[in-house]
Amino acid sequence: MAGKPGTLTVCTSEIPAEQRTPLVEALLRVVEQLQTTVQRQQQRIEQLEEEIQRLKGLPEPPKRPPQPSPLSDPSGPPSATSTKKPATPRGKRPGSAKRSKTQHLVIHDDVPLPLDGLPDGTKFLGYQDFTVQDLKVEPRNTRYRRCRYQLPDGTIITAPLPKDVASHFGPTLRQYVLYQHFHNHVTQPLLHEELLELGVDISAGQVNRLLTEGHEAFHQEKDGLLPAAREVSAYLQTDDTSARHRGKGGHTLHIGNDLFASFFTTDTKSRVNFLQILLTPHQGYLFNGDALFYLECFDVPQKLLTHLQPDTGWLYEDDESWEAQLDAWKIGSAEQRRLLTEGALWANLLAHNLYSDLVLISDDAGQFKLLAFLHALCWVHMERHVARLIPLTDAQRVAYEAARDAIWSYYQRLKAYRETPTPQRRGRLDNDFDRLFLRKTGWPELDEELRKIHGKKSELLLVLEHPEIPLHNNLSENDIRQYVKKRKISAGTRSDLGRRCRDTFLSLKTTCRKLGVTFWCYLRDRIRCLNEIPLLADLIKRKAVQLANT
Repeated sequence: MAGKPGTLTVCTSEIPAEQRTPLVEALLRVVEQLQTTVQRQQQRIEQLEEEIQRLKGLPEPPKRPPQPSPLSDPSGPPSATSTKKPATPRGKRPGSAKRSKTQHLVIHDDVPLPLDGLPDGTKFLGYQDFTVQDLKVEPRNTRYRRCRYQLPDGTIITAPLPKDVASHFGPTLRQYVLYQHFHNHVTQPLLHEELLELGVDISAGQVNRLLTEGHEAFHQEKDGLLPAAREVSAYLQTDDTSARHRGKGGHTLHIGNDLFASFFTTDTKSRVNFLQILLTPHQGYLFNGDALFYLECFDVPQKLLTHLQPDTGWLYEDDESWEAQLDAWKIGSAEQRRLLTEGALWANLLAHNLYSDLVLISDDAGQFKLLAFLHALCWVHMERHVARLIPLTDAQRVAYEAARDAIWSYYQRLKAYRETPTPQRRGRLDNDFDRLFLRKTGWPELDEELRKIHGKKSELLLVLEHPEIPLHNNLSENDIRQYVKKRKISAGTRSDLGRRCRDTFLSLKTTCRKLGVTFWCYLRDRIRCLNEIPLLADLIKRKAVQLANT
């Protein structure tokens, strides 16, 4: 017997005929059965290892090329499976031609380097420049010596401070603190330690005050991002993630697109919360016919609708007055109070006509589903319902791979349609959607997931009517990943003001990046009141016009 380690190979030719007794024949049959069992187990182990690699997302192991036969001529032509890389022409590698790094640098100091002791007749040919980039990081303290005078009447007056001096910490220091914490995710203890090492005499409490206090202008500019963007945008994308505040769980909502990003951290994750944010900067609860229609769509008892009918047409400007009205209606059920609140907010949203022509793109979470809104779904999230299935047989694996390949092939066709939409392509895509997601694969679980995706046809194919919208929600996920990184580093916030500042500066930083404005220059402009960078809301509108003209 011979073979690879871990396998059994029976060589019957090695046993002479005169030694083949009945006992030997029986043992040979047993060995053959063991060999067959081992081969099946080895195949099963290989299948399971491939399944583990697929589920973990690991790369496939490299396939070894077949080894040449020992009898083959080593000097002969290379086989088709040869792994030897073809020779590349000498020269620079692709992409190695780089731009001049110092062409547009601002030179702060020119230092000539002459030579001494040169012989007579030497001719000066000019300079060969060598540019060194460096930073100057050091404390710079200014003492303003305010002159004091006593007037003839005995009054004492003191010379005022310059207009840009508002505290004992200068604008560059305040700019640096905000940039390090909100852009570079440096925690407050590390930031305090860094400033002390640089020679700044500052307390931990003062670092916290620099990060959280005196930023009302920043908050106002952040609040203007969503209203400005919805005036000039064709779509909005949204997503949310968990948040920690005061040691309790909360949620951070992202709303944005290619022009802006705005973050809102609240205690709850609900449709009421989402509607209140969409209403920004408006507030209030409008109970009218639209609110009653909303309640009818959610199967509120007709008896309750009849009871509420006489009180339609009223606007409740704050939470207190609305809660008082719910108590006056004797609405005790938490579910009914929630539906009434949603209906009043939804009616107020319709009354302001803020999102009549906008498409909302989400991952199909329940809080994002709103009546009378154009709602598109993310194809990446929808395909994950198929990807999470685990095939257990060869037939299921074939059906699984075929279904996923077909979905992504269809997705590529949708991408091509967005570039050049035509009525013919639209009709074919609409028909092929039904064939793709209503077919029978022979695997009931896979058929059920495909059927569920087909039930979202109108939301997934909204791109056929609006080719300008994206097919996925990756932008929201990428934007909100910045908050996730900060959450992993700093856990959560401990004050409402700190939570508001985190949302504000994360929104402003992300919006600056999308508008081509460096966050460092933005902070410098706003802190020093230079007014060289326009309001971000104005830049959003300008960029929208530029994109529309291209």
